[in-house]
Amino acid sequence: MSDCLFCKIINKTIPSTAVYEDEFVYAFKDINPVAPVHVLIVPKQHIANVNDIDASNAKYLIDIHLAAKKITEELGIKDSGYRLINNCGSDGGQTVFHLHYHLIGGKNLGLNLL
Repeated sequence: MSDCLFCKIINKTIPSTAVYEDEFVYAFKDINPVAPVHVLIVPKQHIANVNDIDASNAKYLIDIHLAAKKITEELGIKDSGYRLINNCGSDGGQTVFHLHYHLIGGKNLGLNLL
């Protein structure tokens, strides 16, 4: 999608600090981190949000979770713990309508929702 911020980041027309990339997933540092580790993990295919997941693109959910596991290992937070968060829709807090997950960690996150 030509006007999607995350599609532009994936296509490298907008710079980002990459953390992980494979054929299906791109992960980069959030520009407004809420914790020492705050990475956004996005599928390379434009999918607006979880509501648009169907049989043809469901594999991206697996790819995102496998990427999250690798990223937590590389960033040294696998054993201490982290959050993998998806916001869906405006009322759910989604501001960029390209499916993405926030990987947050690097400190004790307590019981706060975010």
